[in-house]
Amino acid sequence: MFRHCKVFITKLKNLSFQGSWRSRGSSAGERALQYTVGQKIHGFTVKEVTAVPDLFLTSVKLSHDATGAQYLHAARDDSNNLFSVQFRTTPMDSTGVTHILEHTVLCGSQRFPCRDPFFKMLNRSLSTFMNTSRTFYSVINSTSIGCEKDMLFFFRQEGWRLEHKTPTDPSSRLMFKGVVFNEMKGEFSLLLLLHVLFVNARYTHKTLRLFPSQTHWDKPRVDHVTCRPDALAPDPMKQNTLCMSYLLGDITDTFETFTLSLLSSLMISGPNSPFYKALIEPEIGSDFSSSVGFDGSTRQASFTIGLQGMAEADTETVKHIIAQSIDDIIATGFEEEQIEALLHKIEIQMKHQSTSFGLALASYIASCWNHDGDPVQLLKISENVSRFRQCLKENPRYLQDKVQHYFKDNTHRLTLTMSPDERFLEKQAEAEEQKLQQKIQNLSDADHKDIYEKGLQLLAVQSTTQDASCLPALKVSDIEPIIPYTPVQLGTAGGVPVQCCEQPTNGMVYFRAMCNLNSLPEDLKIYVPLFCSVITKLGCGELDYRQQAQRIELKTGGMSVSPQIIPDTDDLDLYEQGIILSSSCLDRNLPDMFQLWSDIFNRLTDAESSVYIFSPHFDDEQHLRVLVMMSSQELSNGISYSGHMYAMTRAARTLVPTADLQETFGGMDQVKFMKSIAEMTDLTSVLRKLPWIKRHLLNPENMRCAVNATPQKMSDAAGEVERFMGNIAANRKERKPVRPTVVERALDPQAASSEPHFKPCQMKTYFQLPFNVNFVSECVRTVPFSHADYASLCILARMMTAKFLHGEIREKGGAYGGGARMGGGGLFSFYSYRDPNSTQTLSAFRGGVEWARAGKFTQQDINEAKLSVFSAVDAPVAPSDKGLGCFLNGITDELKQRYRERLFAVTDKNLIDVAGRYLGVGQQTCGVAILGPENESIRKDPSWVVK
Repeated sequence: MFRHCKVFITKLKNLSFQGSWRSRGSSAGERALQYTVGQKIHGFTVKEVTAVPDLFLTSVKLSHDATGAQYLHAARDDSNNLFSVQFRTTPMDSTGVTHILEHTVLCGSQRFPCRDPFFKMLNRSLSTFMNTSRTFYSVINSTSIGCEKDMLFFFRQEGWRLEHKTPTDPSSRLMFKGVVFNEMKGEFSLLLLLHVLFVNARYTHKTLRLFPSQTHWDKPRVDHVTCRPDALAPDPMKQNTLCMSYLLGDITDTFETFTLSLLSSLMISGPNSPFYKALIEPEIGSDFSSSVGFDGSTRQASFTIGLQGMAEADTETVKHIIAQSIDDIIATGFEEEQIEALLHKIEIQMKHQSTSFGLALASYIASCWNHDGDPVQLLKISENVSRFRQCLKENPRYLQDKVQHYFKDNTHRLTLTMSPDERFLEKQAEAEEQKLQQKIQNLSDADHKDIYEKGLQLLAVQSTTQDASCLPALKVSDIEPIIPYTPVQLGTAGGVPVQCCEQPTNGMVYFRAMCNLNSLPEDLKIYVPLFCSVITKLGCGELDYRQQAQRIELKTGGMSVSPQIIPDTDDLDLYEQGIILSSSCLDRNLPDMFQLWSDIFNRLTDAESSVYIFSPHFDDEQHLRVLVMMSSQELSNGISYSGHMYAMTRAARTLVPTADLQETFGGMDQVKFMKSIAEMTDLTSVLRKLPWIKRHLLNPENMRCAVNATPQKMSDAAGEVERFMGNIAANRKERKPVRPTVVERALDPQAASSEPHFKPCQMKTYFQLPFNVNFVSECVRTVPFSHADYASLCILARMMTAKFLHGEIREKGGAYGGGARMGGGGLFSFYSYRDPNSTQTLSAFRGGVEWARAGKFTQQDINEAKLSVFSAVDAPVAPSDKGLGCFLNGITDELKQRYRERLFAVTDKNLIDVAGRYLGVGQQTCGVAILGPENESIRKDPSWVVK
């Protein structure tokens, strides 16, 4: 489900505040201003018309005459339209019935008597996003809600039910089944249990009594829960978590909510925030708790501050630090520069153009509107910023007074602690089994018969081919045959290749640099992700890490470095490896942004002592340890959310060299490596490696750059790139070379490095982890992007997902998700997510292949798969990202057009052919990986490598 963004700044991130596709005539916003209050339009009455210049839109509020339903029309020139419907479905108990209802509503209606029209519409339209959250149906939902008898079957399918393990065998044991049941088992298996317990108020009776809309507590409360131990935690002896959560104001007070969200950011975001200084830097814990920050998803907002990865003995210390930090904030407030940096971040977000404007808008206003707040007031960002500045001017202690009221004097506060229990999963299993046996013992013979018959009925419904003709659908012929051309200019700056792409970026400049790592020794490659994560956070030049962070927030929209593995378009064993530098800024801050990059690249000499100053500051072991602990904790936490991605990465590692490197950079190997670094008592050896990595990577001889800016600012941007390159090149000449010779290669992304000694091989790997569910993947080595069969395999993956795997893995198997995908690196990947099954799902993968080889699909199935593929191929691209495919991957418009024509030309014979030649047993090399709980049958099978 769509995860709610908790922090205000995060919510704003994807709102694009300028229409980049406005027509030259009257705009959609201008036309909407012509509506008048009281006007009748198609059964609706106009209630309010408001221009929102911040977002280049006009909001029109209407009400439905027949039902009273509220409708907000945001008129804006944007090629990526959105339609969403939301219902207020407040949970009244801990049964999860509203969540199950959310799923069930998507399983058909009287008007559309078709199983799962929601998923079927993914393949009958060109929607770029379709999902739900909190009974919030977004982007495309053409169903009208109407109950029918089949709804009972799907309530059982989606919620939880008693059913035989093998539905056709009444002698097989009874067990709990259900999609939501397994979804939430996966959610509850997280160490991040706090998020569910009292922030995401849905599933526990505790939640409903912690923060109800009721009389304020007259004194704070305390509670304690247990969790599973985390085998991959940075420090196995420190796995406790503590959170303090405060009930705040009503979210329908939009300005107060705006203020509190900014206050939250000031208190916890970045190394200059008071809670970061007090809780993170002393190394009491590994990171903030997962639920930290402002949460405006419920009627009464809340704020949580907490620490994870701490020792139980430090509980009272952490409580004291939190209380003392609040006192310190009240006493000293915040630095003006810190506040300006936060407001600059808002200005950046108002300038940045995103392709997901509509989705971000709908998510942003959902909670407030759902509780009868005014959604239009939320959209007046500049007005709120001006009012915020005025409040600070009139009362310099404005924010301190808020902290006094909402935190110091607030008795509606919960302190929740969590500690690991070695028997946690065992106790969960025992409790589930006890509940199961209680239900079974109360069953009569008639009940047993009823369960068996209903299981057969549900299986029959799930196995029946549905007639989806009642649903609207586009035709393949509706798709444009030719892609729009993206002009780019190629040049050089200081001898470095530079790609310039003029776009309507609304006063923003976007810079990227690809730095090749071909010359980096093999033993250093596993350190590259760590290097990337810390290189912009250690301080640089004359700035310490706090000053650097402040400078980055004041002058840029962010600076990041990340590993990049680019497969060749013609050969699976060729690729480019490197890191990509990314940053953005307002036009006026161009020199400052490139100065920050120069300080990171260059090494300074102290004027008085003539001693080299590390830049970045690789000599700060204490701060590096803090960053390592946070990174390791984040990786460990992420496995439960993205287990299917880890499974796919591991399954593919023995098939192509790019996947092997990806496992090193971002797979389970990297998780375990970072855990080992976090466990080191002395990081000196790591500190010594980082400057060597920098010398290999941050080298203008191994770079190429890309700039996206407006035509008016492109000349200035190009000039800054030229100065930047001259600066770092001149600095390098003063140094001794790292090695007598440097391996040189062309910077053409198509001129890739090769792995002549890489030999694909089959491997099955099982990671035993303390989860209640599995993440399963099988990957097959196929063909590269330019191959004639690549398009057919893409269509096959989408068709197999929609027409076979979805039914077998989710509907029948009970997994939260599953399917197949074709990757640009030539890997055809099967996967499942939060799956109660393991090897049975592997059989479902094989069943999908046989289904395709037998040609058990129709021309309509092929057409729908093409529509689904084209929805991704033709997804809008933001001005900031135009030309990136060519810059990074060497995929030109001509290559894209050739691929497009091949997609159009795919036939049923092509699909049957590629299914047999590439996916049939023994046809190609494949790899398998499963992340999940203890599995005795796999442990005893010698064909599996158990980790």
